Amino acid sequence: MTGIDLARTTVLLDFDGTLTPVDTGVRLLERLAPPEWRAIDDEYVRGEIGSRACLLDEWDLLPHDEAVLRAALADVEIDPDAEGLVADLRAAGAELLIVSDGFGFFAADVAARLGVPILTNVVDWATGRLEFPHEDRCCACSSCGTCKQAPIKDARYAGRTTVLVGDGASDVKAALLADVVFAKGWLAEWCARQGVAFTPFTTLADVRAGLVHGSPAAP
Repeated sequence: MTGIDLARTTVLLDFDGTLTPVDTGVRLLERLAPPEWRAIDDEYVRGEIGSRACLLDEWDLLPHDEAVLRAALADVEIDPDAEGLVADLRAAGAELLIVSDGFGFFAADVAARLGVPILTNVVDWATGRLEFPHEDRCCACSSCGTCKQAPIKDARYAGRTTVLVGDGASDVKAALLADVVFAKGWLAEWCARQGVAFTPFTTLADVRAGLVHGSPAAP
């Protein structure tokens, strides 16, 4: 991929399934929640409920014990090319932002380690509440925990090109606005069905090759 001035570009990186090979929310639910969570998740994927309602209902099924939840994610690794991608984009002058509409705490830890700003949901461990500091009730849908369209709108208002890298249902609305979309998995299938232009990727090595080095990802 060529023709993008990365110094005038904002790159939004999804977290679950993109920066990590697995969805950490699903990992928690599979390990710690009763099977009712699957019906809630299916409602969300079908578009019958928004992510905020989905997350709150699923959060209620989990133990609100920080040590237990963190231990359940102790074996989750990030994509081996994540640090290289971040370093290359920074060197090229790009603006980076992690956007995650999950339970938030693990994504925030990884973002801090990478030194990348993050928009995500927040757990108040003192009360056990899941909070949504980045919801956008002025948005047309007003149903997401973390609005992924808002930072795209901000970047475009500033005259920047926007790139989204994602894999799932929480990335759909952002994919409709982003100038460039890298998609895999469920998001790639959705983009293909809806006629949304995208570049397929399997790992962040593909994104790094296509976005930084100008080589298209393998089909």
